[in-house]
Amino acid sequence: MDFWQALDQITDLEFDRVEIWLDENGSLKPSFVTANADEFMARMRDRTRLSPIALTLAHDVDEPTFQALCRIAKSLRISQIVVPSSPLGTPFNLEIDRLRSLMATGTSNGIRVAIKTQAGRLTGDAHTAVELCQAVDKLGLAFDPSYFLDPKVVETVMELVTPHTLHVHLRDSTAAQLQVQVGLGEVDYSKLIGLLERYKYARALSIELLPGMTEAEQRPLELRKLRMLLESLL
Repeated sequence: MDFWQALDQITDLEFDRVEIWLDENGSLKPSFVTANADEFMARMRDRTRLSPIALTLAHDVDEPTFQALCRIAKSLRISQIVVPSSPLGTPFNLEIDRLRSLMATGTSNGIRVAIKTQAGRLTGDAHTAVELCQAVDKLGLAFDPSYFLDPKVVETVMELVTPHTLHVHLRDSTAAQLQVQVGLGEVDYSKLIGLLERYKYARALSIELLPGMTEAEQRPLELRKLRMLLESLL
């Protein structure tokens, strides 16, 4: 299924917004989007009624590519770009310099920048993720609670990161398995939404299913189930 077919399926599932995932190894490559910016933007406007709410990068991109993506986001009225943090082991000061550069570019285009919390990267540790936000003015987090379900830390992590959260990625998970069928997981959606409301969070709750962990024929059902679950809590 290509990107445009996926948009059709998302529309059929009664979603009205979409987050755009960009991956050089995926169906929608940032290099292609930036090289064909006018064509991509025109097709987004003509091809779908879905409102794009964020661009999310699977990997780091160079400065010219990020600048081009910010311009595309601005033209499509997207106010959020999510980027990965650097791999675990990257010196903290180097990461701060990289993120400050991204923030400067984003801010000059009116775009918020958030780093995704993710295992194997600096943001795999919630305290480090928050320290990065404190070191880089206006930087926020794209919080993915699936990586922080250890019963000993889950509540502490949620309390720690929600004040810095600009975006949320959700799926059902357990401490032992990153993705499970909706209803079989351990993510406390109600508590998370309550904490976000405490800090006046009024942005997207984005569903992110990992394709390799769900059979293709099951994905529409899982998307619909999680959408209905989240709507029941709002």
